[in-house]
Amino acid sequence: MITIKAKCLFAAFFIGSIVLLGTIGNVSAQGQDRDEDRRDRWEARQRNKAERARIKAENERIRVERVRQAEWEHRNRRMNSDRELRDRRYNGNYDANNNGTRYRVYRNGSFYNTDSNGAEQLRQAVNEGYRQGFQAGRSDRNSTRRVSWTNSSVYRSGSYGYTNGVNRSQYQYYFQQGFQRGYQDGSNRRYENDYDGSYEYGTNNNGSMSILGAILNQILNIQTY
Repeated sequence: MITIKAKCLFAAFFIGSIVLLGTIGNVSAQGQDRDEDRRDRWEARQRNKAERARIKAENERIRVERVRQAEWEHRNRRMNSDRELRDRRYNGNYDANNNGTRYRVYRNGSFYNTDSNGAEQLRQAVNEGYRQGFQAGRSDRNSTRRVSWTNSSVYRSGSYGYTNGVNRSQYQYYFQQGFQRGYQDGSNRRYENDYDGSYEYGTNNNGSMSILGAILNQILNIQTY
């Protein structure tokens, strides 16, 4: 009788142990599922956060480009008006002021002929390109965007400040030459935002950016004839 009773107690204990172990296993599995859910939710929040940051940066880039484009249009209208005034004065006093001087600009193995107004337009193209490139380079350096002047619509257009004084393709070429050098100076991390002095290709004189004269002459190589 005692043996049977002991056997019954042992069987009950064995079955209870199995049930208890199964319960513990279920609780452990449920805990792992909750940990995975929390991890999935955290990763989803991180992805959403990164996407919001990307969208914010892209919207800021678009805003800056629109402001720059509006400034370009305003400045271009003003420069066109000034150009018309200079043309009227120039056409009436060409011989007296310029003695018929002609200029030629060396580019890629050939010469481009122009007059004094055209030569000045090309100088302006290089300088304006440098200034716009510097601004674009500094903006890209201070943001999360990839540093490359080809990202700029102003560079690709190459017509900022253009008037009818020279061939458009010539102006674009020299504007982009200046832009590339300005962009390299603006994106160069050796120079702080408030640096006031000489750069590799240009100089900052109390906030007024301009390309170095030696670099300008090297790019244009203007000759008289």
